[in-house]
Amino acid sequence: MRGTRDRRSRVTMSKMLESIGNAVHHVHDNAHDLAAVTKSVAEEKLLDIPYVDLTIQFIGASGIPKVDVVGSADPYFVAKLDNRISFVSTVKVNTLKPVWNEIWQVKNVPVHASLAVEVLDKDDGAKRDDYIGKFSCSVSEGAKECEIDGPIFRRAGGTFWLKIDSKPSAEDPKSYPYMFDGPIRFSRHFSPTVGILTNTTSSAEDRTRLYSTWKMYIRGIQLFFGDTVQQWNHGYKAAQSIFAPGPSSLAVRSGIMAGHRLLYARSTTNSFGVIEKGADVLGVLRGGVRVKPAVYTYIISAEDDSLRFSETGAAFFVDFASKHALHANCHPCVRYSGEFHPRPAGGWAAFDDATPDEEVKWEIVVDNNSGTYSPDKTLLPKLKALLEYNFTDVAVYALDREDPALTESREACRAYALNHRGVKKEDLQPQRHQDQEVTLADRVSQISKEELQNVET
Repeated sequence: MRGTRDRRSRVTMSKMLESIGNAVHHVHDNAHDLAAVTKSVAEEKLLDIPYVDLTIQFIGASGIPKVDVVGSADPYFVAKLDNRISFVSTVKVNTLKPVWNEIWQVKNVPVHASLAVEVLDKDDGAKRDDYIGKFSCSVSEGAKECEIDGPIFRRAGGTFWLKIDSKPSAEDPKSYPYMFDGPIRFSRHFSPTVGILTNTTSSAEDRTRLYSTWKMYIRGIQLFFGDTVQQWNHGYKAAQSIFAPGPSSLAVRSGIMAGHRLLYARSTTNSFGVIEKGADVLGVLRGGVRVKPAVYTYIISAEDDSLRFSETGAAFFVDFASKHALHANCHPCVRYSGEFHPRPAGGWAAFDDATPDEEVKWEIVVDNNSGTYSPDKTLLPKLKALLEYNFTDVAVYALDREDPALTESREACRAYALNHRGVKKEDLQPQRHQDQEVTLADRVSQISKEELQNVET
């Protein structure tokens, strides 16, 4: 019996050594890095690595070097956990001592994970943002003071402060690793270079909204959708013109991706916010001081699980094969896509502007109206659950694109905008207003390929 046990032990040890050897070979470029080997072995489930839920507070920095000859700096940072999930901070304008105090919560992170942070100087109008430096640290709990390593010719990049709180993850964290858990942050992107309406009586806020896009990081997408994505619709001609093989499709994709880079460019003109309670999402949907009766085009990205949207009637969308592909940066799949609109309980047809928004019970109607990706309607209940999980104080109705109730609600929304809010009929759908504006397609054609490649998103 003892001989049998010894042989089994030798076989088990041999298999373990072989697996570790394979792991070392797999990370041969980092074979000297024991942490890299450990991670690779852990991924093969040979070792039972603990997982933790992290709350990272990015406090601020000091001693940021002045990169530009004129002025100070406009620093921001990009943080990544094992290159699996990323966080982009707000831009702090004209300071060498930025204070962020921004929170990032991520569930189910291996205890051996590494946090890497790159600090940059936002440089509007330049080909690329200036590089300030980087640092990395463990995700062990506690306050951390990290020296920012600058370029070789400028080693001093300042000092960065952050704090990490950690607690053991719940059961089966390997099913949903590196899962974003808040806060729900959003950015509003507006670039005057995309196009400005002229000879119009629209308010400045209305014009700004029509040329704005929003990106919102929502929680728990893996909980509701797992690894499920919606592929591009092979039976839809517009989608074929974008994604099918061939030089003509490549040209279409190039134009759409260039448009995306302009729409979602990071700049000092971007605005930022946090959804602290569900009803705060209504503030994002305000046109001026009131919740705006408008229809929005949206996608939930398969790249970073962000919710991206803009007003469907934004005129600069004209000349593009697909609004959804534009938001998705021509990615061949999305988590989900369609349109949504806000409405008061009872619908816009029964609403009266004499009722203050604060006294209204608001609802969001969301659908799968996207020919480009043709999302599976059987997933609408999961979409509803996901949005209610994030916007807890707002009722969500998820309706199929062919549901008559959707058509009725959407048309009532548009009718209220026309009859009570001064919206023009031509602003409800993308179309060119002759001699009045520069469309996104026009803007893309006006700038060079090199300029587009260097727009930071």
